[in-house]
Amino acid sequence: MTHSYPPELPDLLVEAQVRAALVEDLGRAGDVTTLATIGPEAQASAVLSARDPGVLAGLTLARAAFGLVDPAIRFETALVDGAPLVPGTTIATVSGRARGLLSAERVALNYLMHLSGVASLTARYAHEIAHTHARITCTRKTLPGLRALEKYAVKLGGGSNHRFGLDDAILIKDNHIAVAGGIAPALAAARAYAGHLMRIEIEVDTLDQFSEALDAGADVVLLDNMTPDRLAEAVAMNAAHHGLVADGDYAHAKRRTVLEASGNVSLSTVRAIAEAGVDFISTSKITMAAPTLDIGLDMAIA
Repeated sequence: MTHSYPPELPDLLVEAQVRAALVEDLGRAGDVTTLATIGPEAQASAVLSARDPGVLAGLTLARAAFGLVDPAIRFETALVDGAPLVPGTTIATVSGRARGLLSAERVALNYLMHLSGVASLTARYAHEIAHTHARITCTRKTLPGLRALEKYAVKLGGGSNHRFGLDDAILIKDNHIAVAGGIAPALAAARAYAGHLMRIEIEVDTLDQFSEALDAGADVVLLDNMTPDRLAEAVAMNAAHHGLVADGDYAHAKRRTVLEASGNVSLSTVRAIAEAGVDFISTSKITMAAPTLDIGLDMAIA
């Protein structure tokens, strides 16, 4: 099995994200409630703990929230991102001036709860298809401004990242095909435009379109809104096109077209989709519909 390093967020990205969130929250006058009720030298400590089961994500952002408000605050982690959580699990302890703890609390929890929710839902999808070679992957349907963070959380949950934007891969969708004049001309134009390192994917709705995409040499084909039976037919067609045996070396052969399934993906359908033999299953639900994971911060006077 190939070793995989854990994902990391660049420090500059983390600081920029968290600084913007703090500026939004603190507004023009700062945390007026805390300034009005808590003395400047009052000390406190707090414990961040899980209240729901799931997968942890967002620790570096929580740390940055406290550190940007008050660099003297101590943030001591008990876990790392990607760790499994059960209710009552201690995630981290923070201590220092109470004003800083109170003012940074909501931003820190917002990141932890949202990103842990994304990681946790992704993990549920990944668990459903763990017996297959398919991977669950996110899409560009992310909350504005949070794409890199949500894709980081997807990886922590055991998922795979799709393209990050319009500029890192060519994905020819139905509207592109319509305007370009068909699958073959769209693929030919894309191939003439793309550099040698850029992959080309095309979306199809029918097996006839899929056959055309295979003949035109697409690197990746997105099989949109197909039933598991229809997906299995596409897998068999792909194997035959490349001279492979679908139930033999197909899953690991590098000389075949990569297949991605999308549309009508849910926790109740993802297993059947994966068992059809596709390589990737993309869904926006793991980012756009992930519920927050309940994480609490309980504070005490130091």
